[in-house]
Amino acid sequence: MAIRALRSVPRDLETVVPALLAPVFFFVVNVGALEPVAGRTGVTDFRAFQLPVAIVFAVTGISRASGLVTDISSGYFDRLLLTPMRRPALLLGLMVADLALVMALCVPVLLLGLVVSVRFSSGLLGAIVFVVIAGLWGPAFTGFPYAIALRTGSPGAVNSSFLLFFRSPSSPPRSCPSRPSADGSPPSRSNNPVTYLLAALRSLLGSGWVWGDLWPGLLAILGVGVFSFVLAFTALRSRVSRG
Repeated sequence: MAIRALRSVPRDLETVVPALLAPVFFFVVNVGALEPVAGRTGVTDFRAFQLPVAIVFAVTGISRASGLVTDISSGYFDRLLLTPMRRPALLLGLMVADLALVMALCVPVLLLGLVVSVRFSSGLLGAIVFVVIAGLWGPAFTGFPYAIALRTGSPGAVNSSFLLFFRSPSSPPRSCPSRPSADGSPPSRSNNPVTYLLAALRSLLGSGWVWGDLWPGLLAILGVGVFSFVLAFTALRSRVSRG
C-alpha cells in the first residue's frame, strides 16, 4: 500500500506542489512585510521565528485521503477487502507514504531558510530532529482526513479537512503577555497543540536543546496523533463492516 501510494504522487502533483509553494510564498511575504516591525513583539530573529510556520503549513493536511476516496468510489477499495491483507494495513500503508512525503517536503523549505541565513543553534543533529518532528506532525494530523474519507467518501469533505488546522500558526511566542478571556481563563492559543509544536521547532533554531520546549511539542504530536488515529481506524472498521 505504501509503495503504491508513493508511486501515485507524480500523478497527483496538483495536490503536492501547492502544499509546497503556498508556505514558501507566505514565508517570503511575511518576512518582507513584518520583519522590520517584529522586534517590537520581542522576536529578535523573525526569519527563524517564521520558518517553522512555513514548515508546518507545508506538512499539514498532506495525505493520500483524496486517493482513498477515489479507490472507494471506483470500487477498488472493496476489491482490496477481498484480499487476505490485514485491514489496518489499508491505512497504515498510506500513512507510511504520507510520512515519507511530508519529510521530503520539509527539505526545500528548510533549504530556503538556510539561504536567508536561518541557522540552527542545535547544530546538524538539531536540523535532523527538526525535520523528524515536523515529519511526525504530518501523519499525526492525517488521521482526520482519512476518517472523513472513510466516513463520507466525498472529495469535497476531504479537501475541507484542512479547516481543522489551527486558527493562527504565526501566533506570538508563549512568553509574550496575552490578555485573558472574559472569564479569566488563559488565552486559547495555550490550549492549541500547534503552539507547542511551533515552540519545539523554534527552540531548535534559536535556543538549542531546550527540553522544556521539546517535550511539550512531542506530547502535542502524540496527543493529536492518538486522537486522529482512533477516529481514522474507527471509520475504517465501520467502512469494512458495511462492505
